[in-house]
Amino acid sequence: MDTETETAEAPETGTLPLDAWHRANGARMVEFAGYSMPIQYTGIVAEHDWTRESAGLFDVSHMGQLTISSGEGAEENAATALERLLPGNIAGLKPGRMRYSLLLNDDGGILDDLIVTNLGSDTGQTLGIVVNGAMKWDDIAHLREHLPDAITLNLHDDRALLALQGPKAAAVLDNLVPGTRQLTFMTAAAFEWQGVPLWVSRAGYTGEDGFEISLPEDGAAAFADALIADDRVKPVGLGARDSLRLEAGLPLYGHDLSPETDPVSAGLGFALSKKRRESGGWMGHGTCVTRLADGCAERRVGLVLSGRLPAREGAAVMHGETQVGRVTSGGFSPTLGHPVAMAYVASEHAAEGTELTLDVRGRRLDARVAPMPFVPHKYYRGEA
Repeated sequence: MDTETETAEAPETGTLPLDAWHRANGARMVEFAGYSMPIQYTGIVAEHDWTRESAGLFDVSHMGQLTISSGEGAEENAATALERLLPGNIAGLKPGRMRYSLLLNDDGGILDDLIVTNLGSDTGQTLGIVVNGAMKWDDIAHLREHLPDAITLNLHDDRALLALQGPKAAAVLDNLVPGTRQLTFMTAAAFEWQGVPLWVSRAGYTGEDGFEISLPEDGAAAFADALIADDRVKPVGLGARDSLRLEAGLPLYGHDLSPETDPVSAGLGFALSKKRRESGGWMGHGTCVTRLADGCAERRVGLVLSGRLPAREGAAVMHGETQVGRVTSGGFSPTLGHPVAMAYVASEHAAEGTELTLDVRGRRLDARVAPMPFVPHKYYRGEA
């Protein structure tokens, strides 16, 4: 398989294209997913609230931006080849359409969650894939190993990726890049700003309406400056991105998802398209359909905590004196004013309303199984 990544190696600590921009704008930097990244600018809660009320600008350039394509003479197109590794209906994606999917191992364990986009080919010849930053080198190795030699895999590490999220994001972006507000949730298209080519997707990982903008790294700082010149936009760091996605009930790979979890227990059965469940032919199919039919030993659930003390990852979930689960993500919800968490809990204790306790450093906190998202999603799906 041809690829531009044959000799690529993961850097020890990478630098984002906007590293100097973040520092100039007052960011406090931390190491995350192998990169130096902004954790906050003015404060996590303030940035969280601003995104809920206006528009927050996030730098997610650590994510892996890949394309796979099939040229003339290939026995199958890129979409068909990818469907042997993913459980989603990739071949059915129309041009400009996006789909959340999962990279699975033979046992149905989750290797990564990702977004696949048909970049405009009616025949499924070229697809874009965005993978988690911490997993991109492993994902590339897995794809190289299992895709046919005639399929080309490229890592576009010369591109930045920005996310503009919040209720005012559409108006802000359309002012700079006319036509972008016509996109609906999980659709994408090519645009241009001052001669800089943009690939704009109406998506994100905050639960708010918003966009992700892929662009050449040498144009990223000027574009970011143009965005924050609008009073409705402020830069936002990783801290608020995490609290926003937790309120939205969105799992984070490496915490809520791992090779030890499967799509059914993780509550991601929607990513196993009905057509693909029936046709099979993808890694992990047998395990996943069995668990869909027979149930799982544990399930990912939402928890609402009493009081104000949050439970962090690793806290034991208890039913009486018996441990029945573990917290995988947790924190204080700025929007709701109380702590929330996600946990894997034994299925017999996973029903909505079940009363449990959490062991936080020897202290018991009362918790109740609650539906997710904790804060409703606000994705734009078009005018009613």
